[in-house]
Amino acid sequence: MNGAESLLETLADGGLEVCFANPGTSEMHLVGAIDRSERVRSILALFEGVATGAADGYARMAGKPAATLLHLGPGLGNGLANLHNARRARSPLLNIVGDHASYHREFDAPLTSDVEGVARPMSDWVGTSESAEGLAHRGAEGLAAALRPPGQVATLIVPADHAWNDAPGKAVPVAPARAGVVASNKIVAAARLLHAHERVGLILGGPALREPTLRAAGQIRDATGAELLRETFSARIERGAGRVAADPLPYFGEAAAARLEKFQALVLVGAPAPVSFFGYPGKPSWLAPEGCEIVTLADPREDVGAALEALVAELGCGASPPQVPDAELPALVPGTLDPQKIAAVVAHALPEGAIVSDESATGGAFLPSATLGAQPHDWLMLTGGSIGQGISVAVGAATACPDRKVLCLHGDGGAMYTLQALWTQAREGLDVTTVILANRSYAILNIELQRVGAGTPGPKALDMLDLSRPDLDWVQLAGGMGVPGTRATTAEELESQLKNALAEPGPHLIEAVL
Repeated sequence: MNGAESLLETLADGGLEVCFANPGTSEMHLVGAIDRSERVRSILALFEGVATGAADGYARMAGKPAATLLHLGPGLGNGLANLHNARRARSPLLNIVGDHASYHREFDAPLTSDVEGVARPMSDWVGTSESAEGLAHRGAEGLAAALRPPGQVATLIVPADHAWNDAPGKAVPVAPARAGVVASNKIVAAARLLHAHERVGLILGGPALREPTLRAAGQIRDATGAELLRETFSARIERGAGRVAADPLPYFGEAAAARLEKFQALVLVGAPAPVSFFGYPGKPSWLAPEGCEIVTLADPREDVGAALEALVAELGCGASPPQVPDAELPALVPGTLDPQKIAAVVAHALPEGAIVSDESATGGAFLPSATLGAQPHDWLMLTGGSIGQGISVAVGAATACPDRKVLCLHGDGGAMYTLQALWTQAREGLDVTTVILANRSYAILNIELQRVGAGTPGPKALDMLDLSRPDLDWVQLAGGMGVPGTRATTAEELESQLKNALAEPGPHLIEAVL
């Protein structure tokens, strides 16, 4: 076999099943290897940011890496924004990036670039093949790096001649590292904090927001009176009726600081300490109140689930299941659409087991509270804050879980970054319903323009944040990608269209005009 075939067979032995691809000339032998493989599925993306976002969504739901196949440094560069989001989500992901043949690099052809330099800012591991004979082992190392807890972005660079030259055969998979064991003194310290203070918050992140770990957090809450909080943007939350709920920290720093002001102590469980998303003139970056005692029960690289179970044992509160109060669905209110009415429609429409890819931005302000009592579901969020993730993450989630309904809620501005993902949904017949919350502006930036103290905005400033002249026509955009689309301007229309879309298999798009 050649190097490309040895690499692919090694990765398949390690559990790789899917490759989201946007290849070029230097990757053709890798394309050929995938063509001859019966174990690795290839899915074409028309933009590299779609491929990297889809690999992120796949990893969040499958719990294991997909690969991307990207073309040289510029192709990898096109996918960096969603690799940033994937890295912040701690998603296991393996990029395979082609490069010029090793002997060709000295000629500085037009597409020559520092591929390692492009990869490093958004990768936890970067490796370059040194020979066709060693390519498979390098790939095994990359896959193990991606699986290193809690999940990492790994990038493997493959010179074209290493893919086409002969290789001795596939390599033995490299066993990934295991999550670190939380030291007993950290368990004792967290228990002491919970006993010593009346007002304690547990800030949950990563696996702490999924069952059965979430139930353990609920038991601790019931036994100690601590409050459960979560990161503002979480990679994956299991939520809905019958599940323990954690209150999200507000996005705006002032609101988050006000939410945290009452706490005497905070326990971090797979989550970082709370800080403001941006620095603002005259406003603090650190959001915990002065004098608040903070301890880390488990950092993301450690076994968060085992740590919470150990804390339950230390506190002696594991005998009773956590209390889960009933959460009522909001009333459906007819009339012209607004964020509150959209949230109510979504809450009533969500089927059991749905996966929500949420990049709703300002239009989704009421969604977290409205959907607490919805049917049990998974919620995937914009972890790194780099917009243009939602539709692509939905592609990956639907690929990983073809038996579950996927609902993507997306602001119109961010959706334009990777609308090519709709074409992939149509081509693959993915069961994704996309709702575009069309407010015809970068609404969050209109808010931020005031908050940063940039002065009274004039017409040129406001024009840079406006998405009209012309209005985006999402029904036509979806149709051009092969996805049937409809438009809703009232709550009644959205309710009917969403019900119909979720009842049918395959992709659909609804433009909800705000």
